[in-house]
Amino acid sequence: MDKVDRILFWLVFTTLGLLASTSCPATAGENQLSDKVAVVNGSVITRKDFNREVGRIQRRFLRMGRPLTGSQLAKIKEVVLENLINNELLYQESRKSGIKADETAVNKQLDGLKKQFSSEAEFKRVLNRMNLSEADIKSQLKRGMAIQEFIEKQFGNRIAVSDKEARAYYDSYLDIFKQPEQVRASHIMIKVDPLADESQKTEARERLKMIQERLQRGEDFVVLARKFSQASSGARGGDVGYFTRGQMVKPFEDIAFALKPGEVSGIVKTRFGYHIIKVTDRKPASTTPYQDIKDTIKEYLRQDKVNKETKPFIEKLKGKAKVERYITEGSGND
Repeated sequence: MDKVDRILFWLVFTTLGLLASTSCPATAGENQLSDKVAVVNGSVITRKDFNREVGRIQRRFLRMGRPLTGSQLAKIKEVVLENLINNELLYQESRKSGIKADETAVNKQLDGLKKQFSSEAEFKRVLNRMNLSEADIKSQLKRGMAIQEFIEKQFGNRIAVSDKEARAYYDSYLDIFKQPEQVRASHIMIKVDPLADESQKTEARERLKMIQERLQRGEDFVVLARKFSQASSGARGGDVGYFTRGQMVKPFEDIAFALKPGEVSGIVKTRFGYHIIKVTDRKPASTTPYQDIKDTIKEYLRQDKVNKETKPFIEKLKGKAKVERYITEGSGND
């Protein structure tokens, strides 16, 4: 998960099993009116919130190597718009019910998000890049928590999942609980542009050879990675964590899966540059035991039941609400 998505992840509440984000609508009298995608009972849903959520989903598909086609993107935009409308309706209902997010709980959520970053300064840099403030984040967390509490009080408190149901689900979908082989690796990288000339490639390779010689003399891999690696993982001593086949570029992956824990590679070339790779751990393919995943399955099935009950409730709210849409459905255009 990249730094931007760490924030967006916290802004997205999977209410109704949808890709629902909690926007902060203004009132219809504010300047945002000219930049609205919808108005729900007088509250504006802004294009900024709409575009942010669509962009998050696009990035997720790109990282999976599956860029969205035009028709797929149109469908995503349609779903995002309806999710934003649904959430605004639910938020309005939560306010009518007198629900307010607990300030302590909101601050705890915010602190948890900040801990995903190396420092407060880095957190603020990423917010600036996203054109967000800490107040924006806090406001969205409050809205999301209010919606969740409302749904739990309306539906969740009377819905349960038995051990028998959870076990049946596990046995029926055993394949999804299988974990492929994983390795954990660290690397030291010297960047080289794919279009660099031979002299630049030679220079980069020679720099890595110097580091390689220091490793062979017994210097610590972590220390050298922190000092010399030009990858973002350098700050972590080169550690890229665990990964399975298909998650890394092929030359990197092929070498990593060929090494034993503790072994260090020679110089490996990828489209990003030159690397020295060290495998630090290995996990064989396995199946997650039922007892380890039981609680997660029960919560998933419980949420699925809640979703099924909540959807008709939202449709009733829409039938009574004044909902104005200001983009062509599915297109995202005015």
